[in-house]
Parts: sequence; structure tokens; C-alpha cells
Amino acid sequence: MTLIRAAHPEDARAVAEIWNPIIHHTAITFWPNERSESEIATIIRDRQASGHPFLLSQDEAGKVTGFGSYSQFRAGGGYAKSMEHTINLAPEARGTGAAALLLTALEDHARVAGHRLMIGGITASNEISIRFHARLGYAEWGRIPAAGWKFGRFHDLVLMGKDLTA
Repeated sequence: MTLIRAAHPEDARAVAEIWNPIIHHTAITFWPNERSESEIATIIRDRQASGHPFLLSQDEAGKVTGFGSYSQFRAGGGYAKSMEHTINLAPEARGTGAAALLLTALEDHARVAGHRLMIGGITASNEISIRFHARLGYAEWGRIPAAGWKFGRFHDLVLMGKDLTA
């Protein structure tokens, strides 16, 4: 059984163990450099201080298997109700339902906070994530050609979104 809980800055090492291989080996994120534990701890604190969650999934043994968070889609007051999420899983957690639990928890939090939209920016080649989002009610709202640069080439970005008030 997977448990979802709020992250603490002390969880930064567990998050780094998931996030840094994804940064280093994939184009799932366009972030170019691995993140330090102190940087991740700051991200956790900053998200939570701004009223946005930073959640973890854990397996039955208590091992962190994934994380998810959201923040405002773009800066400025006009976007205050539009959120963008990120979810990343350890390889052993893929296909276990942990991502769906994380995303559902993020959506629930966003609804309670009064947000209207949840948006995911997905590398176009990440067909698994695109199908996952579609299964959870997300629609493709846009495609930005050559939006990200990683591993010596450009990657398209797919924007998938969901109206949380529907």
C-alpha cells in the first residue's frame, strides 16, 4: 500500500535520490543540473511557505518512492488560480498507482485552496505521462515546438490541463 504524506526539509536526500537520476539521464525534465539536498530542502520549505504542497509517496516499508508538488503556472496576479504540477517517481514505483495518488492529492489540495486549473508540462516524447494524464481527465491544451533543450537537441513540450471546478 502506498502512503501519501507532506514532505519535510529532512526528506531532501530521499527526493534527491529520485530526482537527480531523472535530471541526469532523461528529458522528462529540462532542468540541466542535479539538485543539491540543500536546494531541495529550500524548495520544500518555499513551496509550503507559499501555501503549496510538496508531497511524498512511501511504500509499506516507509521508503520514499516519489514526490509531487504544484505552484503557480506563471508569475503575476492574473494566474493566481492556475497551477502547474510536477510528479516524479523512483523506477520501482512506476505502475504501482503512486503517481495517481500523488496527482489526486495535489488536485484535492488545489481545489480546497480555491484554484481552478491544474496544468502539466510534459516532454512530448514522454508518451507514458501523456497517457497517464489523459486517463486522469487531462486534455492536451497546447504543444510548444522545441521548447526545451537537453542532451544536445530540442524537445517539444505538451501542455495538458484539467479544470478542477468541472
